[in-house]
Amino acid sequence: MTDRVVLIVGGAGGIGCATAKVMAARGARIILADIDAARLNSVVASLASAGALVRGYEVDVRKRPEVAALIDTVVEEFGRLDVMINAAGVMYMRPLTELNTDEWDHSIDLNLKGTLWSIAAALPVLLAQRSGHIVTLGSIHGLKVMAGGAVHSASKFAVRAFSEGLRAELAHHGVRVTTVMPGAVATGMETKTTGTERERLRDIYANAIPPAAVANAIAYAVEQPAAVSVNEVVIRPTVQQI
Repeated sequence: MTDRVVLIVGGAGGIGCATAKVMAARGARIILADIDAARLNSVVASLASAGALVRGYEVDVRKRPEVAALIDTVVEEFGRLDVMINAAGVMYMRPLTELNTDEWDHSIDLNLKGTLWSIAAALPVLLAQRSGHIVTLGSIHGLKVMAGGAVHSASKFAVRAFSEGLRAELAHHGVRVTTVMPGAVATGMETKTTGTERERLRDIYANAIPPAAVANAIAYAVEQPAAVSVNEVVIRPTVQQI
């Protein structure tokens, strides 16, 4: 991991921040991108005080020009991009019959399109290098659809399908692709659900695993030898049934 250039999109969030800490501790150079400037600055300051080489950029991944400019900035400063981690996302759990179409829009724009735009911006760099690793945060909701989670699952099933297609296309270009699909993680993401599914989610998240558990799984995939590709990781609390 030493001196690898690692870009974490959604780096101020729970899993993004935890992953930055794990990889910085192993010698990686860290670039964080997030829409939440206050949290971003806090994470950057914390990592820098611990001795990490870290940069932070306020970016809205739903906007292609901002993501493209981010990749240009990273390559201009560091000369390469070794690992890109797509950790920006949202989870709304609500019955379709409530017709909260604003949440539908946000879910697809951030979870799916944000991932697509990040990969589209980074791909030419990785192909030119003939090396690199794309890690995308999926979800167990990309494996199973539950009542109240149709739109969230739609976004995560799509992310998983896209990642698998990307893996197949990049297999002979030296670029690895990993999808990490967590269950309940203690990031506070579940609090954004205000509909009738809130109580059910609260019960599930009572046993949530720490973000560091997911961060360690990501680091494990990234640290494999170049000839080894960890394509999918499912990680959840031992007691979580779904």
